Amino acid sequence: MSPDQVAASNSAAADTAGRTSLLCRSSFFLTDFCGNLLFCIIGSYLLYFYTDVFGLSVTVTGMLLLLTRILDAIDAPIWGSIVDHTSSRYGRSRPWFLWLAIPFAVSMWLTFTTPSFLSETGKIVYAVFTYLIAGIVYSGVQTAITSILPNLSSNHDERMILNTFRMAGGSVGAFISMSFTLPLVGLLGQGNEQLGFSLTVGMFGICVIILLFFAFRHLREQHAEHNEAIPFKDSVRAIKNNWPWIILVSVNLVIWICISMRQGTVIYYCKYVLGNEGLASVLNGIQTIAGLIAFILMAVVARFVHKFGALILGAVMVAIGHYGMELSGGNSAIIFVVWAIGGFGQGLMCGMPFGMLADTVDYGEYVNKVRAAGFLTAIGSALCIKAGSGLGAFIPTVIMNHYGYVANATQSADSLFGITLCFVYVPIILCVIIALPMFLYARYEAQEQRIVAELQARAAS
Repeated sequence: MSPDQVAASNSAAADTAGRTSLLCRSSFFLTDFCGNLLFCIIGSYLLYFYTDVFGLSVTVTGMLLLLTRILDAIDAPIWGSIVDHTSSRYGRSRPWFLWLAIPFAVSMWLTFTTPSFLSETGKIVYAVFTYLIAGIVYSGVQTAITSILPNLSSNHDERMILNTFRMAGGSVGAFISMSFTLPLVGLLGQGNEQLGFSLTVGMFGICVIILLFFAFRHLREQHAEHNEAIPFKDSVRAIKNNWPWIILVSVNLVIWICISMRQGTVIYYCKYVLGNEGLASVLNGIQTIAGLIAFILMAVVARFVHKFGALILGAVMVAIGHYGMELSGGNSAIIFVVWAIGGFGQGLMCGMPFGMLADTVDYGEYVNKVRAAGFLTAIGSALCIKAGSGLGAFIPTVIMNHYGYVANATQSADSLFGITLCFVYVPIILCVIIALPMFLYARYEAQEQRIVAELQARAAS
């Protein structure tokens, strides 16, 4: 039996009600598990790796992260167009899990590997090259994960279920990544953090290759045999008057700035403000568990407060979590509770846009008669993640440098204030910016059922 036949029989392509099988949902779980298992190491530890392990200054690191992220973000619409142009018996998005598994793992391993022969200039060139390649490949993986969702089912409730599986998988991958990376670095490196990071990421990479192959084998897109390439100009036309997409993309960009700042500065806050570097791994673990719970309950929360309301609720909870950290006075119990609240909120903030992007694909088809799932979801996910993460990594370096941060040294009062500003107050401001536009999104969410009925009527005629 061929892999495609196995996928057809095991994943049970969506039935008349748009439902999918448990194996299909579990395979979708694995896609984001793999993406976050590796990519969250960048979000959580790359800034620290470059400054305290690889040996770059905080100023050089900040400029490197910003410029490479902005340059790297340009590939998102390109990847979207590539996916829209993909025409194979496997579908548009699914084959990229097979084709990018090995490049993804290898490029991430190289990013966290430190060749001993590099000069200072050589380190900068190497860091730019490896980080850029890893980001480009990750964009392809992320685009495939997000763009396949509208083609797995046309049922909006089923999409929320699939998105819950996806985000749960991402949360488990993030939990392993953020909670066990530093302990594994210490265990495998035996005091040599450069060796420890290389071995840890290499081990994770092998797991990713195996699991992405499995996901490819057991996912199946609807009507894959009938897909045709979409011209680039038609993909771009899908944006015209697609206001829910425009709102969602703008908000998602700010979300990833906020998430990147939270993840990138927590280790500095723990190490220098709280005086306990090891606490960062504990908080990352709490964050991921709370986020996983949020992902599991995401569909339920959205059912009660609507999708736009769930996103607003997430932003409010993240703001509460950060302000609570500032008011904790170093009390561990309070820190754990407020960080869990913020972690649940981040789960909602992070997870909701991915499911909602599938709905904006429907809206784009409704107003423009173009179903450009690859292009719209690539910009809405990969570009926002990468550009937002780049800005979220750059902003703290500017602030910390301004207030006199020096790596691996006793920090001055000004430097400690700069770290607190990055970790506590800037994320709160970003949460306000995230919440407000979602009130405008509500009017479009109310039209979703009517739009689906209209699209089905068009397809039937």
